[in-house]
Amino acid sequence: MITKETARRLDPVRVVETALAIADDEGPAAVSFRKLAARHDVTPMALYRHFKDKDDLLSALGDRLLADVVLPEPTDEPWDEQLHALLTAFVDALRAHPRLADLTLARILVAEPGLALAERALGLLVEGGFPVDDAAEIGRQSICSLIALVTTDPIAREVSDPEAREASLRRKRAALGALSPTQYPLVTSAAGALVCPSSQDRYYAVGVDLVVAGIRGVRD
Repeated sequence: MITKETARRLDPVRVVETALAIADDEGPAAVSFRKLAARHDVTPMALYRHFKDKDDLLSALGDRLLADVVLPEPTDEPWDEQLHALLTAFVDALRAHPRLADLTLARILVAEPGLALAERALGLLVEGGFPVDDAAEIGRQSICSLIALVTTDPIAREVSDPEAREASLRRKRAALGALSPTQYPLVTSAAGALVCPSSQDRYYAVGVDLVVAGIRGVRD
């Protein structure tokens, strides 16, 4: 039986934080009402007072990630430089939770932080000379590209244990390095960089640079 005391004790914000920690460690599939209930010393039914089902909980996780986006203050810099800063802020929030990044896509036009992000991005694109409908399409594809950048981060996709991760990367480098240098001279010489970037910061910086450069190119 769910008592009033239980309802008071179960803070939905804390439940989301617990679900976030589980998903970061084990992936979204590992999040369950039973596991969350055990962590908070309540029955699984108590969670249904706050989340109607797992999809509702995952939506809350997407909202939580969007709430971490720190929108830069408007400046007098050119529109593309401001857009670069805005998209960087979006990526910075997502890269802390790479396994959950794709949960934000369906929430951007629903959650208040996502709407604020969308409004700012559209405003900058319109300022850059795009008609509003074109700005919407460009903005949508840019966000999708950046979410994919995070979810396919070669380092984040590896196992978390440092020794096991390095062993996995060595095997992948060796596999590419063993190819014929005559047939694949560039692949073999770049085996290390192809398998894993030398710097995650550079990986994300290049990704945002490419998106913004592409937007400039579409306008031109």
